[in-house]
Amino acid sequence: MNEMKIIGVVGAGQMGAGIAQLAAANGFDVFLLDADPDALTKATKSITYSLQRLVSKGQFTQDAITDALKHLHCTVSLEDFHSADLVIEAIAESEVAKKKLFVELDKKVKSSAILASNTSSISITRLASVTSRPSQVIGMHFMNPPPIMKLVEIIRGADTSDETFNATKTLAERFGKTVVCSQDYSGFIVNRVLMPMINEAFFTLYTGVATKEDIDAAMKLGTNQPMGPLELADFIGLDVCLSILKVLHAGLGEVKYAPCPLLVQFVDANRLGRKSGVGVYDYRKPKSTKVVARL
Repeated sequence: MNEMKIIGVVGAGQMGAGIAQLAAANGFDVFLLDADPDALTKATKSITYSLQRLVSKGQFTQDAITDALKHLHCTVSLEDFHSADLVIEAIAESEVAKKKLFVELDKKVKSSAILASNTSSISITRLASVTSRPSQVIGMHFMNPPPIMKLVEIIRGADTSDETFNATKTLAERFGKTVVCSQDYSGFIVNRVLMPMINEAFFTLYTGVATKEDIDAAMKLGTNQPMGPLELADFIGLDVCLSILKVLHAGLGEVKYAPCPLLVQFVDANRLGRKSGVGVYDYRKPKSTKVVARL
């Protein structure tokens, strides 16, 4: 497999933008695709702001920002992926949506390209099955936010080749990441362990064992975690947590993965966490109570 030079990223949300930033900052030409032009504008602003923060910390130079942004190309068309050496999808955690995308990518990108999924729970083997290149399909699960978190989980499907695995691992390491490898089972490593903890935190709140504040404080101070499980769920997105738990429950068939009714209710109410402004906690800015003098 030739050296990678061009990377495509599908999905300009927080994960996709972060992955695109990593690639551009490491000298790759990056095509960031989203059907929503506003999402691309927001992603570009987010990437620029993130790089500027690295400058303020002495980890990046202003010239390096200029160079990185020259490598970043936003697009709304899959046609621009025709010469990509690797494409990473970072869309919604839906097997149906991901399979539909992989069918289209398989048609558009060159035959030698690797198709990688940033899925946090969905079978790589099943995603690969809808393509004509299952040996070139792999899981490349970045942690949130990708520019900061040091870990990348790599997941081989049933037919993923050694060549694909080695090229993907080399790329992750070039990004400065530590690589762990998982078999293709629901949830892989991180979410197989993390999501039951988050789910149990919801059950602890649901059954009135403690308040949300005390649950999070107990886990932060008692187990030395930077965030409590409920706060972390809000950060991840309650809809994402619910989706992963459903995949775990369906794929592994154990009752311990059944989503807590309170989590389901929050998602039904569109209380999705930080991204919607309210989840377990309320992140909306309080309305101003400033009194305006009238003359």
